[in-house]
Amino acid sequence: MSVTAVVVGNPRPGSRTLAAATYVARELGGSEPDLVVDLATLGPAILDWSDPTVTDLVAQVGAADLVVAASPTYKAAYTGLLKLFLDRFAGGTGLSGLAVPFMLGGSPHHSLAPETTLRPVLTEIGATVPGRALYVVDDRHDDPAAYADWLAATRPVVDTLLATMQRTT
Repeated sequence: MSVTAVVVGNPRPGSRTLAAATYVARELGGSEPDLVVDLATLGPAILDWSDPTVTDLVAQVGAADLVVAASPTYKAAYTGLLKLFLDRFAGGTGLSGLAVPFMLGGSPHHSLAPETTLRPVLTEIGATVPGRALYVVDDRHDDPAAYADWLAATRPVVDTLLATMQRTT
């Protein structure tokens, strides 16, 4: 059985980004995610590299089979909050499974942001990205149609890769 995690770097707890990322994880994994990390709820602990709660979350996310890493788009990039969390992962080996770079933004003008800013970081820390990054305009965050084409293209790849991972473990 695959473990699915969601990591959200929106500075506002309980954000639309969290709801959208959880939807994506549920659609790709077939059930509710096993782990949801809303980084805004960690407060100053995110800055303390010796904090045991954050260290444990890094270990759990790193071991997940599928991670949806999500952020709102700020100045054509993901948030510093998400960067602080991702900086804790070892290069090349920190994430052992699949990762989906996902960003919400105010307009289509920043649609390449998850592909050009978040994807490279996820691959640098060891993840396999199973298709193109996902970008959704913020005012459509709760519209399943905004995800339909991306899910139709990406879900079969994720399913195949997860099945292969399960056979080799």
